[in-house]
Amino acid sequence: MFALTFKYKVSQVEEILRRFLPSDVTQQRVIAEAMEYALMGGGKRLRPIFMAEVYELFGGTQEDEIQPFMAAIEMIHSYSLVHDDLPAMDNDDYRRGRETTHKVYGEAMGILAGDALLNYAFETACKAFETTQDPAKVGRAVRTLAEGAGLYGMLGGQVVDVAMEGKPLTEKQIDFIYRLKTGALIETAMKVGAILAGASDEQVETIGRIAMDIGMAFQIRDDVLDVEGDTEKIGKPVGSDEKNGKCTYVTLFGLEEAKKKVEEYSDRALLAFTILEEDTGRNEFLEELIVALIARER
Repeated sequence: MFALTFKYKVSQVEEILRRFLPSDVTQQRVIAEAMEYALMGGGKRLRPIFMAEVYELFGGTQEDEIQPFMAAIEMIHSYSLVHDDLPAMDNDDYRRGRETTHKVYGEAMGILAGDALLNYAFETACKAFETTQDPAKVGRAVRTLAEGAGLYGMLGGQVVDVAMEGKPLTEKQIDFIYRLKTGALIETAMKVGAILAGASDEQVETIGRIAMDIGMAFQIRDDVLDVEGDTEKIGKPVGSDEKNGKCTYVTLFGLEEAKKKVEEYSDRALLAFTILEEDTGRNEFLEELIVALIARER
């Protein structure tokens, strides 16, 4: 039942993304095509799903308020992947079972497609101002989105990740990278959902802590899959971390300890979420989604 529900929710996100894709482009059409290629290349769509589920958890009901942000968070995530795949970064030729954006459109257009997705994400999020009854709330959500994507969020994590490539890392350093590079956008997605639904400041902070643990579990599971995953299932070459000389939880702690860390972070997130639900009511799908991250194979 969970798998069918998840598949349905992914298809809903896909429809939202298509609706917010740029239109009425002429001479710059190639960049719109590259943006679409990058954005619509599949994936789990976890961030917009988390955002929507948290929005519903706290009683949000206005689709035209949350949907621009759902599209925006996935545009930001997609831009980061396009840039991650570039020759100057991870130099990957395949993602999600097909050629990466720069392999199809060229390196220059790959860079520009990422830039365009980041900028267009904020154009899209700002559409919520047109329908909201609470502009201050939308403004706070836009600021949260910007912070999560920027220097003190995902980008900051990527900077340290690149700067430390090939160098030994301490647990504190690797935690910093993971909390920003991966955790920040998941935290942002869930906090934006809470903010737009009118959650209290305390509830927003609680959901942020839960999201950070989810992000850590997700990234460490990625480390595990990079070692023992199936290329066809995960959609990219296995062993890319080792090839790029990256220090991961697996290289730092070993495979079995890394698996235990995934369970530890996931269990802590689930416990905190269960306590939160005493005030909000249950969201069984969201509970199951957190659990599913532990055993995912791609």
